[in-house]
Amino acid sequence: METGCHPWGLFVDDDQTLYIAEWSNHRILEWKCGATTGRVAAGGNGQGNHSNQLNAPTDVIIDKKRDSLLICDWGNKRVVQWPRQNGKNGVTIISNFACWGLTMDYDGLLYVVDPDKHEVRRYRMGESQGIVVAGGNGQGNRLDQLNGPRYVFVDQDHSVYVSDQSNHRVMKWMEGSKQGIVVAGRDSRNSLAQLSNPQGIFVDQSGTVYVAEWGNHRVTRWSQRAKQESVIIGRNVQESQSSQLDCPTGLSFDREGNLYVSEYAKHRVQKFNIDRS
Repeated sequence: METGCHPWGLFVDDDQTLYIAEWSNHRILEWKCGATTGRVAAGGNGQGNHSNQLNAPTDVIIDKKRDSLLICDWGNKRVVQWPRQNGKNGVTIISNFACWGLTMDYDGLLYVVDPDKHEVRRYRMGESQGIVVAGGNGQGNRLDQLNGPRYVFVDQDHSVYVSDQSNHRVMKWMEGSKQGIVVAGRDSRNSLAQLSNPQGIFVDQSGTVYVAEWGNHRVTRWSQRAKQESVIIGRNVQESQSSQLDCPTGLSFDREGNLYVSEYAKHRVQKFNIDRS
């Protein structure tokens, strides 16, 4: 599906409704399954910092308990809560935070990535400070550091997975750990065993990590049991065919196992039926 300008993060609801963060249109687009056009769900009132505006949003998720969208309003350095039903304005719930990616665990705790401070923080809804759960030890490539992190995924054990963009790796921080372990990205860049500018990530119940690689124009799958990786979509060549990707950013699965990938350079989101066995 063709979106507006420069999509970044995306979220797939249980009914396959897509929510897409449109960077250059300063809005969140809602796209229902089977629809031929989308609907503005948040923002869409021009670039700005008023309560009815967004500024270069980079990610969006659903808070089902409060029936609202949670948005990384990156250009305004804030996290915004926006009602899903006829919401005209958002409410800032975290301010002065260079938010890029966010997610929520099964307990309703919010995890937010700050690429400027090279860390991930966890918040209880209503808190304004949060606690560091990954990084937070300055910019670097040690196992206790991150370098320009982008997106985050949290599993049922509260382990935090982070796309560590400028270190070209994905890190896993188990709950309470002081440092992470590398779960994707290992050798020289452009080889299959390395990543190039990882963005959106997803981890299935077996611990397999799926990564959208901006720099290699592909999605790779990293099996922790087999200790191997494979390209499942695209390759390190820019093409216009649907089987190829151009600067992939967001990545998510629906309940039926379909993979959705947003492409920054092609202004679109693609849906793929892949073999996850």
